[in-house]
Parts: sequence; C-alpha cells; structure tokens
Amino acid sequence: MRVLFDTNVVLDLLLDREPFVEDALYLFTKVERSEITGLLCATTVTTIHYLIGKALGAKEASRHIKTLLSLFEIAPVNRSVLDEALEAGFHDFEDGVLYASALKAGAEAIVTRDLSEFKKAKIPVYTPDELVSALESLGESGS
Repeated sequence: MRVLFDTNVVLDLLLDREPFVEDALYLFTKVERSEITGLLCATTVTTIHYLIGKALGAKEASRHIKTLLSLFEIAPVNRSVLDEALEAGFHDFEDGVLYASALKAGAEAIVTRDLSEFKKAKIPVYTPDELVSALESLGESGS
C-alpha cells in the first residue's frame, strides 16, 4: 500500500507529541520495514525542516530530513500539481497540494489527523489510528 503521510503525522513522531506519537511510530515502523510504501509531499519536507529547526535547531532538522529521505519516497510538487490543487476544491490550498501530489505519485491512501480537510478526496483518507487498525486487521487476515 502506498500511503502519503500528512505533515502533522510526521511532526507527531519527530516532536514526540502525545497522545499521537504511538500511532505515528507504528506507521513509521511499517514504512521502515517496507510493509507499506511511505510518501511525503515535497512541501512537507521543507515545512518539517523549518518547524523542526525552530523547535530543535538546524542541525537536528537536517538530521531528521536525512532520515526521512532515506525512508520515504517524495511526491512531487510541480506546475500541474499546483494547478490540480487549485481545481480540487479544497478549502485549504496546502491540503489540496498534498492531495494532488499524492494522486500524481500513485498514493493509494492518505494518513492525516485532519480528515475534515480531505472530504473531497477520491482515495481513502485515514487518521493514524484508523490506518493502524486497518493494517493490523490486514496482517491478521493474511496469517
């Protein structure tokens, strides 16, 4: 399964945000083990570097970005993605960009803590705990 991770889920792990960190860690572990293919929107990478840099310093931000780049595929943001984001009808343009980028990269799902912004999505959108439950039930049925 190819899953695009929203910025908030990545930050939950990197900033150890309770009560969300446990589900984020589970999902990152699935990516690390190649049990799912994790995707990050290119804009997520720059946003994370900026926010982690402010919270933990530039050196830590760069270290985290290197780790993310080793684990995740990067979903592109180019002119066509931006045009599609404008046409997608999302209330929040940034979420429209994430969605259009996910589609361009062949994502089969999006994981976010902000489901309300993805009501117009034509692929499944999960909260982290919903995706954890779905992956666990797939694992059980695959045994």
